[in-house]
Amino acid sequence: MRLRRPRAPGLETERLTLRLPRHADYAAWVALRRDSAAFLQRWEPSWAEDHLTRSAFAARVFWSVRAQRQGQALPLFLIRRPDRALLGAATLDNVRRGPARTATLGYWIGAAHARQGYMREAVEAVVQHAFIRMDLSRIEAATLPENIASRALLERAGFKYEGVAQAYLQIDGRWRNHVLYANLRSDRRGPADPA
Repeated sequence: MRLRRPRAPGLETERLTLRLPRHADYAAWVALRRDSAAFLQRWEPSWAEDHLTRSAFAARVFWSVRAQRQGQALPLFLIRRPDRALLGAATLDNVRRGPARTATLGYWIGAAHARQGYMREAVEAVVQHAFIRMDLSRIEAATLPENIASRALLERAGFKYEGVAQAYLQIDGRWRNHVLYANLRSDRRGPADPA
């Protein structure tokens, strides 16, 4: 009798398949990140010198598979179903079990695919999966205060504003404050109240 590895989750939305990254995604990923560099870099930690190399991408794929199998993260690529184009990624990271049952959500989308509802579709699917399949209770997200599009996305996807974290992450070489949001499985807090 052959034992089979547990299947990695693949989430389906109206227009997308969300799945773990694969080595075969490298060419599409590097093209999307390169073409979207100016759009993405102002919101992300500084890219390492080898960020777009095949070896860095291979390490990312290995980490993704291992982290998912160990229940520590769920890193998913957004694949548009009709043409199988890579649009971006959404990751549940820092998954904590026990009494916390929480994770942190991060996401990015290529410049050409922004503001078309793809990321909202993906975020809602990931959050639903986290609550129903992973039995998490709280999903956290943080964004720069001036990232109005990201804040609006989180609010439309059911996240509520919770406050400001001082010097939360290094972005473009500087420690930056971030606004914090959370989505709770049983949320009775009412509408978002952003700063």
